[in-house]
Amino acid sequence: MPVLFSALLPPDDVVEAITAALAEALPEALGEPGDGRRWEPPERWHITLAYYGQDDLEKRGAWLAERLAGRAAVDVRLEKAATFPGVLWLTVAGTELTPLAHAAGADAEARPYTAHLTLARFPREEPGLGARWTERLSSFASRSWQATEVALMASEREPGGTRYRVARSFELDRA
Repeated sequence: MPVLFSALLPPDDVVEAITAALAEALPEALGEPGDGRRWEPPERWHITLAYYGQDDLEKRGAWLAERLAGRAAVDVRLEKAATFPGVLWLTVAGTELTPLAHAAGADAEARPYTAHLTLARFPREEPGLGARWTERLSSFASRSWQATEVALMASEREPGGTRYRVARSFELDRA
């Protein structure tokens, strides 16, 4: 069974804006990882709504279709960086995503939902590294966009790493 999660995917021009901001503020993000630091490649950038773990794709897809039916599209904007222990991420501004995330199943998780886009992982023992990175990305803000679909993502192990693929998409109602 694949590992599944639901997510919003940023549009190509927003991905390009993030890449440009990283190239300017954190050129090491585009180089080789080192010392336990792992930069997420742009093709894996997403805003997680809910994580399901190993699950049946057909059953989860049917469940999610029912839960998302009639849900409105949401306005999204990414901005300044923040950290969890060992994780650098961009904050999500704009429409509150929590109701959509809860509809997608985030309310079943033990920790409160925090909408974010993960940029990198680093050793938890290096909190200063995260602080330096957040400072360098403090003025970042993407354009706003309307997220009109939710992706059911499958995480697949491959030689050389993990790949995410869209297993199914669910349209949200446009305003």
